[in-house]
Amino acid sequence: MPMTPHRPFLTEDDEVDAFIDANDRPASAGTRRRLFAAFMTFGLLNNVLYVIILSAALDLVPATTPKGIVAFFNIFPALIAKVCWPLISTGEIQYRRRVGFCTAISFSGILIVALSPTVHGRLFGIALASFSSGLGELTFLQLTTTLPTRQASKTAVGAWSSGTGFAGVAGAALWWLLRGLGVRKGLGISSALPLFFPLTYKFVLPSWSDLATTPAYQPLATGEDEEEMQGEARPPPDAFGRHAPKVYLSPADKWELFKPLVLRYMVPLCFVYIEEYVINSGVAPTLVFPLPIHGPWSLLFKSPRDYYPFWSLTYQSFVFISRSSLSLGLPPIPRALLPVPTVIQFFVLVLLALQSRSFIFATPEYTPPAPEPATGVDRSITAIFLLTCLEGLCGGSAYVNTFYHVGHEGGDDEDGDGSSPEEVRRKMEKEFRIGATGAADSTGILFASLVSMPLEIALCNAQIAQGRDTCRKL
Repeated sequence: MPMTPHRPFLTEDDEVDAFIDANDRPASAGTRRRLFAAFMTFGLLNNVLYVIILSAALDLVPATTPKGIVAFFNIFPALIAKVCWPLISTGEIQYRRRVGFCTAISFSGILIVALSPTVHGRLFGIALASFSSGLGELTFLQLTTTLPTRQASKTAVGAWSSGTGFAGVAGAALWWLLRGLGVRKGLGISSALPLFFPLTYKFVLPSWSDLATTPAYQPLATGEDEEEMQGEARPPPDAFGRHAPKVYLSPADKWELFKPLVLRYMVPLCFVYIEEYVINSGVAPTLVFPLPIHGPWSLLFKSPRDYYPFWSLTYQSFVFISRSSLSLGLPPIPRALLPVPTVIQFFVLVLLALQSRSFIFATPEYTPPAPEPATGVDRSITAIFLLTCLEGLCGGSAYVNTFYHVGHEGGDDEDGDGSSPEEVRRKMEKEFRIGATGAADSTGILFASLVSMPLEIALCNAQIAQGRDTCRKL
């Protein structure tokens, strides 16, 4: 009798997922490519302005103003949007209106930053753009839950994650090119980027009917939206032209949906973001070394100021790679293993902090208080590079896999026409779950920003006390 092959970590839910994936009738290759391109563009556009603003922080405020205030105004409004919007929203989501609203707010915010002569005006513009970014992430992640098949949803989540990962590299590179034009012209050009949201939504995003194996639920259009949608390649509220009954989620309903998400998804995601942003903002600026004299590192590092941008580029590149894991065809991490990237990231943080504080990877001749050698290469550079690569992989993996699994909480309804109150309610519950979980990453980033500033000062002071004052001279 043949033996059944052993499948590690395979739960009953995983077996159901595998059955659904095996029986999904795939859409055409062209439709899948349009779906991927649309959501990757959404992710790129939504996050690229966030990166541009952080990259331009030195140019946006006077030298006497702490640069951390730019980071605060760039993340706190986004957190407000992610926390409050799912709570105050009760009916079905009007995605066309959401996309239009995000476009207008983002465009206005960046234009205000570009044209305002005062710090207060620029911070107000940054806050508007940040709120739009938070609401945009909430909106497009919720949109992935309305797709008619599990495979289409997986494609959309993977493409969105790839786009947000690529935004880190693209945003830094774009501001590097535009910086020479100054804030007014450089950010003025960047303000045109949000205008591609509605263009992508209307002309690139495929019709749900082209993706469906069976007629699928669509968020209900009402009033003017309904008339406008007649000219678009969008499916009707249900495949038979009927209007879905009014269905709402009460505060009690939302609380019951929210409670299981906290430990299962939100705590691991929040902590992995705390760890990686403490690394990026509090530890990485202090990871500086005597300049290498020979070898490949000597070609990259010509000044101590070159270290931090290189660590940032390395991190962003590997975030992009790991956030693209679903798009590259790799299977998602089993739900039971979602805390693993958080645990690994904790050890990465500890090792990098110990290197900054005690030079644990350095050879004796590069360990203070020994004088800096005139020749050679500190082996710590290679160790930090590898740990930074691992940091990016953990952060990106936690993000894409968390939202993949949250999007499939509550099962998949691919057999109904989406018109019954029960089906509409289940879809609204899926939209709420993924929207509520989105607050975890912004909460982690905000908390990390509060921890990072005193940590950076403490680590730099520890290096100075041991005779290494490079961090103070940057």
